[in-house]
Amino acid sequence: MGKSTLMNALLGQKVAAVSSKPQTTRRNQLGILTSDTAQIIFVDTPGVHQRRSKLGDFMNADAFYALDDGDVLLFLVDASTPPTDEDRALAERLDARQRKQPLLLVLNKVDLLTGDERSARREQYSTLVQDAQMVELSALSREGLAELMSTLEQQLPAGDPFYPPDQVTDFWERQIAADLIREAALQNLREEVPHGIAVRIDQFLERGEEGAKIDATIFVERDSHKGIVVGEGGRMIKKIGQAARAEIEKMSERKVFLELRVKVNEGWRDDERELERMGYARRKD
Repeated sequence: MGKSTLMNALLGQKVAAVSSKPQTTRRNQLGILTSDTAQIIFVDTPGVHQRRSKLGDFMNADAFYALDDGDVLLFLVDASTPPTDEDRALAERLDARQRKQPLLLVLNKVDLLTGDERSARREQYSTLVQDAQMVELSALSREGLAELMSTLEQQLPAGDPFYPPDQVTDFWERQIAADLIREAALQNLREEVPHGIAVRIDQFLERGEEGAKIDATIFVERDSHKGIVVGEGGRMIKKIGQAARAEIEKMSERKVFLELRVKVNEGWRDDERELERMGYARRKD
């Protein structure tokens, strides 16, 4: 769908993990964009999906929490394909709510469509939701981003900035590092492994001019998955570490020494205590 890719593109820097795998985003993350005329706070939410675990319950709950908290709702869809069952389910939920916020229907990946396909997608998606203004864009090519920003500035209420002008997210650097490690794993592993992966930062040490030292644990749900993540002769875990380190260094603009290990934590996605330990605690409010 491209929510995280869109937020990174709007901010002009990478603060959110992205991959081709669904449900890459697991927690609400703020992207804070401050310009000469406005401060716009984006909430990158997990994708609403058919839950298969208590982790899925947490992700859906976090996403729905943002629906009630925002001043403008962006319903972002992948226009390279027709509407999915999950698109329809979310549209029904939006129509059933007595929402007061403006709704923007954002068609992403329009650069992948021909003219006729683009017209067809407009018609297919416009029937999904009522009273929605449509914006077409490509997060990767940046087509339509200026139109989206202009539309948002017109829709958002006036007010004072909430955050300092140099702050771009509410996540700590160690949280972003954990997501970038998981991103590297998602991009390199087979389909049956990624959804059972979690990353915990065990140590994050600043070492002055030497940069930072990060020790992290990748958790998997099965012994067989551990073997896949480690790889023959440790080649896969080395590949994941190299990719993650490059992204963390780009994000933090300094050298990073990254050490990874892999542990089995069977059934953690359905264990509320383990979910809380990994940062997926239910909201109290």
